[in-house]
Amino acid sequence: MMFDAEKFISVIHDLAHPDKSLCAYLYDLGALASHARNIKSSLPDRVNFFYAIKANSDLPILSALAEHVDGFEASSGGEIQWVRQNFPDVPLIFSGPGKLDTELELAILNNVTVHIESRFELERLLHIARHYQQPAEILLRVNPHFEDLRATSLMMGGKPTQFGISVEHLSDCLKMVRDNSDCLYFQGFHFHLLSHQLDAAQHLRLLSAYIEQAVKWKEEFNLVIDHINVGGGIGVNYKDIDQQFDWCHFSHGLNNLLIGAAKNIPKIRFEMGRYVSAFCGVYVAEVIDIKTSGNGTYVVVKGGTHHFRTPYAQNHSHPFKVIPVSTWKKPYSRPGLRHGKVNIVGQLCTPKDLLAFDEMVGEIRVGDIVLFSHAGAYAWHISHHDFLRHAHPQHIYLPA
Repeated sequence: MMFDAEKFISVIHDLAHPDKSLCAYLYDLGALASHARNIKSSLPDRVNFFYAIKANSDLPILSALAEHVDGFEASSGGEIQWVRQNFPDVPLIFSGPGKLDTELELAILNNVTVHIESRFELERLLHIARHYQQPAEILLRVNPHFEDLRATSLMMGGKPTQFGISVEHLSDCLKMVRDNSDCLYFQGFHFHLLSHQLDAAQHLRLLSAYIEQAVKWKEEFNLVIDHINVGGGIGVNYKDIDQQFDWCHFSHGLNNLLIGAAKNIPKIRFEMGRYVSAFCGVYVAEVIDIKTSGNGTYVVVKGGTHHFRTPYAQNHSHPFKVIPVSTWKKPYSRPGLRHGKVNIVGQLCTPKDLLAFDEMVGEIRVGDIVLFSHAGAYAWHISHHDFLRHAHPQHIYLPA
């Protein structure tokens, strides 16, 4: 899905007001639904598509996606409650380390499949399942080491981390599952070693390694497996927005991979987040000051990383577009810059409040609007909203 800023321009001009500085998130729900529908339709029949709501759990976002995905993935008790409150029947899975007993209880009582991260977590889930006399569906998240695993900017496995069960503990966990099969319904394995993958060919090789490993364990331990959860991991290229993950190559390659694999391999399940919702959202902020310091020019916008932490979290200069605002009714001058490099910063009392840096602009003035694209995932939802107690941005959802 390629980003189309023009859809937002007229809405932003309508929102701009001479007496009130603008700061908002805008989401195109029609584009989101279309993107999800295209993802789903391009996947082979043996593949399930879940949405990881940690990327963006706003109710309008989830509602737009619900009919185009096979289920949702939650990573906390709060997310489980949020989904069940609004989507009582949607298939739901529960991932992540450090699950509380209360969260495991919530999962069992709400028919949520649990991805087990450690032997101790498995032991606690078993105890809770027996207490409630309610069987628990589980996958074992395993952290294998693959010799040729190519690193990305965010690695959750393939090396010692807090995620997943170490391979040397797998046999013990499977024995516990087998000895308690009346309470623990083993569904398969969960692999999620990396995120921010931009190379479709590399991701196909990784999935092939996942499948091969799962089939080996299936045969070694004489297992019945319903599916393999391969996580998400597909990234968004914020540094070069015209060069995104090649989904067509990937989906075609995945189909060939499954055709060529052993006929007894289980179903495949994805739980994608960033790649699903990032493209549908923008963060917009009005320019409130422009000043120079040494050789640098700083554009201060209403907002910052407390609203939009993505650039700092990803360590990049975020792509943006300047939207000119022609009206100016203030009784003082209007600072501006033509044809120069700027650093775009927010209102926070820290030099880390940096949204874009060393970027060329044709013209920018106080009162103009800066639109940051690709802000529909891990943006507002990972930000420290109440630092300095600034007002929250508006949240506006463009209907389909």
